[in-house]
Amino acid sequence: MDGKRILLIIGGGIAAYKSLELIRTLSKRGIASRCILTRAGAEFVTPLSVSALSGEKVFGDLFDLTDEAEMGHIELSRSSDLVVVCPATADLMARAAQGLAGDLATTALLATDTPVLMVPAMNVRMWDHAATRRNVERLRADGVTVMEPDEGAMACGEFGPGRLPEIDRIAEAITTQLARSQRLSGRHAIVTAGPTREPLDPVRYLSNQSSGRQGYAIAEALAREGAQVTLVSGPVMLPAPPGVTRVDVETARDMLAGVEAALPADIFVSVAAVADWRPARSADRKLKLKDEAGETPPLNLTENPDILATLSRKRKHRPELVIGFAAETHDVEAHARAKLERKGCDWILANDVSGDVMGGGENEVLLIRGEGSDHWPRAGKAELARKLADEVSEHFARAQ
Repeated sequence: MDGKRILLIIGGGIAAYKSLELIRTLSKRGIASRCILTRAGAEFVTPLSVSALSGEKVFGDLFDLTDEAEMGHIELSRSSDLVVVCPATADLMARAAQGLAGDLATTALLATDTPVLMVPAMNVRMWDHAATRRNVERLRADGVTVMEPDEGAMACGEFGPGRLPEIDRIAEAITTQLARSQRLSGRHAIVTAGPTREPLDPVRYLSNQSSGRQGYAIAEALAREGAQVTLVSGPVMLPAPPGVTRVDVETARDMLAGVEAALPADIFVSVAAVADWRPARSADRKLKLKDEAGETPPLNLTENPDILATLSRKRKHRPELVIGFAAETHDVEAHARAKLERKGCDWILANDVSGDVMGGGENEVLLIRGEGSDHWPRAGKAELARKLADEVSEHFARAQ
């Protein structure tokens, strides 16, 4: 990361003191920080301490004519590889979402053509407020990456989401953003991941053992290549990858709706282990062991929508490259080739899930496209995700 530099905008909140640790951590990774300290941020940390750690002059006043002559707020906003707002307060995000430019920080944000990463920190009630949620969605729609805050005890004594993420996680998100290649720049990818849950009644559901790890790794790998990535995720215990927009869903029908709402896209990777069936009727009360006649209640199933086939057969907004997964326990290649033809997708990644693949950290796949196939030996899911991202990038490079 030597030679990389961020513009760090320090907002006004108690978490501002952690910006000093962030500057130090990034410096150890070879990432320099040029800083804008807001007037509110200066209530928590001093320009002297920020300057001492960053090794550069700290900027704060939009109307400092000396700085305007030397650099100008336009150059300041564009002279770094990434703009990071940490902590991003509710007020600062609201002003950025509305395109206001009343101080140096918001003017720099409005003037920049550099990628922006915001790291929120605020009271749980402020984070959950409808206005903040609207502002976050507006920023994300504008291409700003907004990290999810951590959950825990806060300085105000309350507990919940709103804590500044751990510094190592912020530093990793920054490193990921800076390490992005631009091979998929301008491309939109939709990735599905995890299981779906099909409710039997208010407390029971049909599901599977998918951990979501492979889908999340693919979403992150595509983002590293510069793609705008929408991750439509079933319920898993994983944080959203840096730079990825996550849409949380429960059922197969929810997942299809989430995918279609994210269109148009250039790339669709259907990794999720979508339930093939759902109960024909979901009870509104908990089912009892025996019904009134003393019989075990029957379980009638109906077929779920086929997300991969639906996207593959779209006449309007069909992604240029549609990739499916085939999780098999025997005759892997034969079943995968049949699925490729049946679904109408472009590529199939086939894997044998008879072992611990769905919950484990490794995978072994067969990439099938047309008449050819490539065997990828067992490796970590992140490594396989990087291989797939390479293949996707090369596909679009050849197409151009």
